[in-house]
Amino acid sequence: MTTKNLLVELFVEELPPKALKKLGESFASVLTDNLKAQGLISAESVITAYASPRRLALQVGSVVAKADDKPVSQKLMPASVGLDADGNATPALLKKLAALGVGAEVVAHLRREGEGKAESLIYDSKQSGATLAEGLQQALQEALAKLPIPKVMTYQLADGWSDVQFVRPAHRLVALHGADVVPVSVLGLQAGRTTQGHRFEAAAATLDIRDADSYETQMETEGAVIPSFENRRAEIARQLSDAAAQQGLQPIEDEALLDEVTGLVERPNVLLCQFDAQFLEVPQECLILTMKANQKYFPLLDEAGKLTNKFLVVSNIAPADPSAVIGGNERVVRPRLADAKFFFDQDRKKTLESRVEKLGNVVYHNKLGTQLQRSERVTTLAGIIARLLNADKANAELAARLSKADLITDMVGEFPELQGIMGRYYALHDGESAEVADAIEAHYRPRFAGDTLPQGAIACAVALADKLETLLGIYGIGQVPTGDKDPFGLRRHALGILRILIETPLDLPLGALIKTAAGNFPAGLLSATVAADVEGFMLDRLRGYLRDRDFEGPHIEAVLYMLDGRLHEAMPRLEGVRTFAALSVAKDLAAANKRVQNIMRKNQEELGADIANAAIQTALFKEDAERELYQAMQDITPMATGYLERGEYGTNLKALVTLKPFIDDFFDKVMVMCEDPALRRNRAVLLQQLGRLMNQVADISKLAV
Repeated sequence: MTTKNLLVELFVEELPPKALKKLGESFASVLTDNLKAQGLISAESVITAYASPRRLALQVGSVVAKADDKPVSQKLMPASVGLDADGNATPALLKKLAALGVGAEVVAHLRREGEGKAESLIYDSKQSGATLAEGLQQALQEALAKLPIPKVMTYQLADGWSDVQFVRPAHRLVALHGADVVPVSVLGLQAGRTTQGHRFEAAAATLDIRDADSYETQMETEGAVIPSFENRRAEIARQLSDAAAQQGLQPIEDEALLDEVTGLVERPNVLLCQFDAQFLEVPQECLILTMKANQKYFPLLDEAGKLTNKFLVVSNIAPADPSAVIGGNERVVRPRLADAKFFFDQDRKKTLESRVEKLGNVVYHNKLGTQLQRSERVTTLAGIIARLLNADKANAELAARLSKADLITDMVGEFPELQGIMGRYYALHDGESAEVADAIEAHYRPRFAGDTLPQGAIACAVALADKLETLLGIYGIGQVPTGDKDPFGLRRHALGILRILIETPLDLPLGALIKTAAGNFPAGLLSATVAADVEGFMLDRLRGYLRDRDFEGPHIEAVLYMLDGRLHEAMPRLEGVRTFAALSVAKDLAAANKRVQNIMRKNQEELGADIANAAIQTALFKEDAERELYQAMQDITPMATGYLERGEYGTNLKALVTLKPFIDDFFDKVMVMCEDPALRRNRAVLLQQLGRLMNQVADISKLAV
C-alpha cells in the first residue's frame, strides 16, 4: 500500500513558555497514538515533533490514505432465540440484523459458537477502514482535548458570533499528506498549506509549505524559525557556551531556565551584556535569582563559581547592529539589581535577633500557632538533638531560634526562594559564628531529591528539628498526605530526615526522635497516635528509599525487622545481606532459620516466656547432634560478635555457613518437642540462642522463599 509522510501544524499566538515542551510532547503523542489505533500508521512510523512559541506541529512517516478493512465478529443472541424449530430467523433476529443494516439474506451465513443452551449466533463482517481525513479529524480533536493546558482562554472567531476555547487564539491549520491538503478542521480553522514564519525576520508574511517533507527546511530557510524544540534548545546551549567561552567564563546551569527560554524564542541569538560592578556587593544568590526569574538572563560565573558583572541574553531577533538590544537589556536589569541592593542594605540595619519576636505576628497554622511558637519548639528540639550528637547545645539552639527570622526581611519577602540563604548572610553580618550561620542556611536541606545534606552536627540538629516539627505537627492535626496530594510536603520532609540519618550517617534512633518531637507540643494538641502514625509513615518512605537504591524487598524487610530504628546501619546491613544472599547455602540457612522461628512461635505458650534468658544445660544433651550444634555455636559466637561490633555485616553472615551441616544434622536426628519437659525446654533454649546468633544482622528467615 502506498504511503506518504503526514504534516500537521497548528499556528497560534504565543504559547506559555514554561508549558511549551509538555504541550508539544502531548500533541504529538496523543495524535500519533490515535492514528496508530485506527490503522493509519504503523509502529515503525517515524515521528518528529515540533514546538515553537507560535506553533505545535509534527511529521509522521509512512501514513496511508485509507486504513485496511477490519474483520468484525458480533455476538447477536442465543441460537434458541434467533432461530425457530425449522431453523428460520425469528422476528427478534431480523430486528437485530436490521439494526446492523443487513437483512435476512445473511441468516444462512451466521456462524454458531458454543453448544446446547450456550450456543450463540455470530455475525462476521468487515468494518471499512478509516480514511485519512476521517482519522486525522478524530485524532486532532482528541489531541487538542488532552493537551495539558495550564489555563484555557475563550476567544471569538472571525465570524463575530462563535466562541472557542483553547490555550491561545489559533489562526492557521496545516495538514498535508505528501503534497496534498487533508480536509480537516478544528477551532474554526480549515486545513490548508499556508503558515507564518518568524514575526519579524521571515522572508514573507506567509509561507506555503510545499509538502510534508519540506516543512522543517522551509521553516528554517524561509520562515527564520527553528521549529524543533530540541534543536532550538541545543542551539541556545551551544551559543551560550560559545559566548561564555569567549569571555573565559561559564553560564549558570539551569535546565528549567533553558527550557523556558527555548519556549520564548523561535530563532535564538545570544548576546553579551553587563551591569555595574558595584552590584556585586550584593550576595550573588540574590542577583542570580532576579536575573533568572524576572529577566530570563543567564548570569556568567568565573572558574571559581563566583558571579561576574556579565550576563547573556537570548534574543529572538538578530539585527546587524545588536547594540540597541544589548543596551535595552542592560537598562532593564539595572533597576532590578538596584532593588536587590536596596533590600540587602535595609535588611542589614536590623539584626536577626531583633526580628525573632516579630515572628509572633506571622501565623504558621491556625491550629499550630505562630511562627514564633513554632520556632520555640524547633529550638528546644534542636538543643536535645545536639546534645545526643555531643554537639554544642547553645549554638544549636541559637541557630534554630534565628533560623526563621529572615522570613520577615525585605529580601526574602521579595524572593521567598532565598529563605535560609539570606539568614546566613545576615547572621554573619551580625557577628554570629560561621557554624551558626551555616546551620541557618542548611536547615532547609535537603530541599528536593538529590539536594545536598546539611554538614556538621549543629546544622544536622537544626535541620532534623525543623523537619520533625513540621512532620509531627501537620500530621498530628490530621493533614495526612493522600494520593498525589501533599500540600505541606510531608513526604519530602520525611525523606529529608531519612537521608540525613542514613547518609550522614547519624546514630539517632528514629522512634525516639519521633516521640521526643511529639512530646514537644502542648498536651492534647496532636492526635494521641501521632508518634506511631508518623513512624509508620516514615518506614513506608524508608522502604521506597531503599528500593530506589536497588535493594530487594525481602532483604529490606529482613534488615528493618532487626534495625530498631538505627537507620545509620541500614545501608551497610543491606549490603551485607545482599552479599550473604548470593551464597549457594543462603536459602537453606534462611529456611532453617524460618523453621526455628516457626517451632518457637507454635510452641510459645507451652514453653513459656521464661526461656528468653535461660541458660543451656549441656548435661541434658542426649544426642550427639545437639552437642555438636551447641559446640559449633560456641566456636562461632566470639568471631561473629566481633564482626558485628566492627560493622562487618557481610562477614558476620558468611560465618553462619559453618553452622549449616550441624543444623541439618540436628533437625534430622533430634526431636525438639519431645515428651520429657526438661529436655524439651533445653532444646528450645538451644534453638532460641541459635536464632539470635543467626539474626544478629537481619532476620534471615525473611529470605526464605
